Parts: sequence; C-alpha cells; structure tokens
Amino acid sequence: MSLTNPHTCAIAYSVSMLGDKWSLLILRDIIIHKKSRFKELKDSKEKMATNILANRLKSLSELGLIEKLDPTGTKKSTRYIATSKGLTSLPIIIEMYLFSINAIDETILDASQINIKKEITSNRILFEKSRIAEYLNFVQELRDTILGVQMP
Repeated sequence: MSLTNPHTCAIAYSVSMLGDKWSLLILRDIIIHKKSRFKELKDSKEKMATNILANRLKSLSELGLIEKLDPTGTKKSTRYIATSKGLTSLPIIIEMYLFSINAIDETILDASQINIKKEITSNRILFEKSRIAEYLNFVQELRDTILGVQMP
C-alpha cells in the first residue's frame, strides 16, 4: 500500500495508513495479544479471509508498522512483529476501545476481554505502558529464540 497522494492533514494521513477495516485489528492482535504467526492472526475471532490478511500484512510491512521475521525462509517460521512506528498505534487502539466498550454487552465477552476492559478502564495510561513493556519483552524473547539476536 503506497501513499501516493501527499496529505496536508495528519488525520487524513493516519486514515490512509490505518483506516481500513483490518489494519488496526491486526496491530491489536500483534501488540496486545502477542500474535506473531499468520495462522494465529487468521484464527482471530473476526475471521479475516487469508488473502485479505496477507494483503494487509504486506501493506503494514511496507508502511513500516510491522516487520517480518523469516529465520528459515519457510512460511511456518515466519513471524510478524510491530516496529517502533507500529507501537505508536497502541494509543489509537486504546482510544477506539474506550470509545465503544460500553456499547458492547458484557455477557458476550470472554474472560480475557473482560480482564482487558477492567485494565483499560481502571488506568488507561498504566495499561498502555505495561502492554508496551510486555510486548517489547515478548519481541526480545522471540528474537533470541528464533534468530539468536540480542537487541541493544
């Protein structure tokens, strides 16, 4: 996904990168739920078609929001991680969550979703900071395990 039209509005630029139906959901799954494999992302409850998922992963990578780790060159070994730029989408994800969570009947939420709701609504800033720290630890462990690479 290339941004061919120059934008003079920051919101228009953000929407051109993240405004489709799936990009923020993919980033949510990568950052909050620590999903890193294609199959894990495909199995999300939103049931995204595989061709759309592949397309969005490619677009997010081209935009510098995610990075593809491919240690052995096989589909099974491929992992997707958020970049520093991708992590900057977390406040957007949180604000969108807060915008709509009270409109969703809590009886349809699973235990994980209820826990996230409690965490975000009780202390949004702590939730954001802790999730970023947890995610960075996850990425470091992933890099150490699959690539044998120590991050500075």
